[in-house]
Amino acid sequence: MTSSQQAPSRPDRVPLRIRIDGIASDSPLDGAWWPQSRDLQAECADLIDHLPEQHGRVARLLFSRPDWEAGQLPWPRAINAARGRVKIGSFPGDDTHLMTLVLGSRARLQLLVIPSDTKRGVALTLMSQAADGRNRRSAADLLEKVAAPA
Repeated sequence: MTSSQQAPSRPDRVPLRIRIDGIASDSPLDGAWWPQSRDLQAECADLIDHLPEQHGRVARLLFSRPDWEAGQLPWPRAINAARGRVKIGSFPGDDTHLMTLVLGSRARLQLLVIPSDTKRGVALTLMSQAADGRNRRSAADLLEKVAAPA
């Protein structure tokens, strides 16, 4: 299991909230990321700078547009982080709730993006489910199950 415990780069931020358990499974997800806001640039910079080192460096990011504030139009093509500039892209109609990390090794990590306003207990459950190598549900399916009325 991988969880980030590195200190945040700004005092108003908490450590990166990410969970990646195993990448070698055939699960549709490798883990989950619970960003602190819907600010794409700030959150991606935090992800790039604080991804646990055993996964390597982020070379490119692909995101699902509905997860982020649309007020940042046009969407950025790169993120400037302390670790360097990283290209970023999206698919216009994408509503998968995924962040795809393309690493320097060319490996890909598929992370569920948990909405920043999700209650802690729900977010931790989603992180655990998404990182479970036995999971067969997509990111959208996991979020839909949580959002469904009881």
